[in-house]
Amino acid sequence: QVPPVESGGGLVQAGGSLRLSCAASGRTFSSYDMGWFRQAPGNEREFVAAISRSGGNTYYGDSVKGRFTVSRENAKNTVDLQMNSLKPEDTAVYYCARKAGDSGSYSSIWSYDYWGQGTQVTVSS
Repeated sequence: QVPPVESGGGLVQAGGSLRLSCAASGRTFSSYDMGWFRQAPGNEREFVAAISRSGGNTYYGDSVKGRFTVSRENAKNTVDLQMNSLKPEDTAVYYCARKAGDSGSYSSIWSYDYWGQGTQVTVSS
């Protein structure tokens, strides 16, 4: 299995928007739930959002609810994270990951088996 690849990070002013994309390989992409996490320097990796394999169910961390939206397009093997009303505290490296099966919490890093290399998001004040 090839790890997913994130793109779309960059520098944005507070209040602005960014859209991250995660490209995954393989014919079984639609069989897996997917998640987004982030990690700021000195902090633990934090749950951001997750989406079920069909796209019918989504989950969000408390700090991003109402501002971020996760979506997927199984025909293209992609998962996107639309980030609006960005704040300086959203600055972090953002990671896309594949959830390993049906067990485990969506918000736990231990529930995911394949991780991308991450993309940097910097929000200036």
